[in-house]
Amino acid sequence: MVSKERKAELIKEFGGNEKNTGLAEVQIAILTEDIKNMTQHLQAHTKDVPTRRTLLKKVAQRRHLLEFLTKEDVNRYKNVIEKLGIRK
Repeated sequence: MVSKERKAELIKEFGGNEKNTGLAEVQIAILTEDIKNMTQHLQAHTKDVPTRRTLLKKVAQRRHLLEFLTKEDVNRYKNVIEKLGIRK
């Protein structure tokens, strides 16, 4: 789970101000941070099935948000994936 301080940093970086949490970019950034943390956890605890299931849900949710962003504005999509480094 993302700490409050890290979440606030992500919201400021991708949303512009601390109250702009609904933007797709902010949600994608927070999900990406969660996915990174869960991946590290699962490397140490390989048999943690509930965490694996939650990880797959979050990956699917991020994928849907990225698809939405490509339909809305391709430039915003490119900026987000470049900042987060999630696509090659």
